[in-house]
Amino acid sequence: MSTPSDNSSYVDNQADEHVENTGFRTAVRQQWQIFLIALAFFTRIPIPADTPYSTNRLNQANRYFGIVGIIVGIISAATYLMAVTLFPPALAVALAMICSLLVTGAFHEDGLADVFDGFGGGWEPVKKLEIMKDSRLGTYGAAALVMALGMKWVTLTAIADVAPYLPALLLVVMHSLSRVCAASLIFSYPYVREDQNSKVKPLANQQSQQDLWVLIATGLIILLLLPLNTALAVVLVLTSTRFLCGKWFEQQLGGYTGDCLGAAQQITELAGYMTLLALL
Repeated sequence: MSTPSDNSSYVDNQADEHVENTGFRTAVRQQWQIFLIALAFFTRIPIPADTPYSTNRLNQANRYFGIVGIIVGIISAATYLMAVTLFPPALAVALAMICSLLVTGAFHEDGLADVFDGFGGGWEPVKKLEIMKDSRLGTYGAAALVMALGMKWVTLTAIADVAPYLPALLLVVMHSLSRVCAASLIFSYPYVREDQNSKVKPLANQQSQQDLWVLIATGLIILLLLPLNTALAVVLVLTSTRFLCGKWFEQQLGGYTGDCLGAAQQITELAGYMTLLALL
């Protein structure tokens, strides 16, 4: 026969379990909402209109940039795989690149162009920043954009000539790893300024160690898709490219801006494709 104290302990345990389950569901829902914020900033993919937003959640969203890259990469890879069954690989690569531009709204490419316009056209940091927020495309930015997109197309096409279906895998890998590299700059360098008139604002200007570790974990999981020697070479090149980008931004501006993160993503993505081509 159970005693009152036994019944009381049972009720207390049930209550504790309910609180624990409720807390877990709340935490999962919160992380899902933070991920949706990252998805909304990085892509044109619609999210629920009632997704709660705050500055703190915006900063925490940087932990999921690598996962958003996986989604963009999968969409681009699917486009390539469908196109390559009908068209030559060169055209399939072009269609996959166009698809990624549409999905992201050319978000990172715009940052790349602005960085080259600002760094090429200004002498002082203040002038560079002023040029970078100008909506007009200058000569330096146009040249950088054409060369970057052209080199990506040439590199992926050359990879397709060796292995026709390999670009699909590499699109997923590099769309993710390049965003991991770019987002990790938030942890290492100061944000230059917050300008409400800037055409492209940073997605976050603070990054905790937890955010950084989530990014790193995402990158490590994606690297499992590559052979060990290839993965090590990619890590070496991307780490070096990230370091050089960070020092370049620091030298030019004293830190990073949202445009700088976009430029870093584009540069590391291209560096990754070129490394993988060299290893074939």
